[in-house]
Amino acid sequence: MNKKAVVLSSGGIDSTTAMAIANSEGYEIYSLSFNYGQRHSFELKMASEIARFFNVREHLILDIDLRKIGGSALTADIEVPKNRSQKLEVRSQKLEIKDSKLTTHNSQLTTIPVTYVPARNTIFLSFALAWAEVLKADDIFIGANAVDYSGYPDCRPEYIIAFEKMANLATKAGVEGRSHIKIHTPLINLTKGEIIKKGLELEVDYSMTSSCYNPDKDGHPCGLCDSCQFRLKGFTEAGIEDPLLKLQTNHRSTETRRKGKRLKKEERGKKQAES
Repeated sequence: MNKKAVVLSSGGIDSTTAMAIANSEGYEIYSLSFNYGQRHSFELKMASEIARFFNVREHLILDIDLRKIGGSALTADIEVPKNRSQKLEVRSQKLEIKDSKLTTHNSQLTTIPVTYVPARNTIFLSFALAWAEVLKADDIFIGANAVDYSGYPDCRPEYIIAFEKMANLATKAGVEGRSHIKIHTPLINLTKGEIIKKGLELEVDYSMTSSCYNPDKDGHPCGLCDSCQFRLKGFTEAGIEDPLLKLQTNHRSTETRRKGKRLKKEERGKKQAES
């Protein structure tokens, strides 16, 4: 029987690549997503498609209303920042290995943007931990990244190490010695370009993913928020066109042709009526 793993899935590039890695390592995947009051539910639609793509054992979507807490541009009436200065606010972290532990340099200097959702990964990982204990699964995968990221404190290696230690103190299975929870962060020290290349090696279809913090009603990305900028950076570094943007360009071209045909038909109808 394959080992079980709970994989956090947001429908984005990182969580999808993490799921592909778990799948390639032979885990039976239990995908976990959250309807937490984020600005849009399009990412959950993508997460469901991704779960089907990987033929997961189960995909669970939990409802948590973090809008009641607020404090973030993703869960409150706060504008999502656009075109932020990459040099001053969104930067790549330098990482080092010391005493077999991955740590960030000068992480306290990073300006944390208002798109940070208070304690979000702690909340998500806590639910993943509970489900893992019920499933008798020792492994949890999260697509946390501390290289190309917006400085969120709950994406750092230090945080993951601390949570894993807590997880093994906080569960019945851990205390009884029947389980040792491992939090897998296979992407934590990769650039966005390296993440995409890894996913392509595992045949990930990135047209299924959604990254934008503030897409339109049809899920089309704004192209200007931090997440869109990191996505653009990643595909540029990987040397390929973003398949999601290619699909949307084709969709817009089709819609433009349809609109042109409708206008021509209406014009013919008017001329016939006049004659």
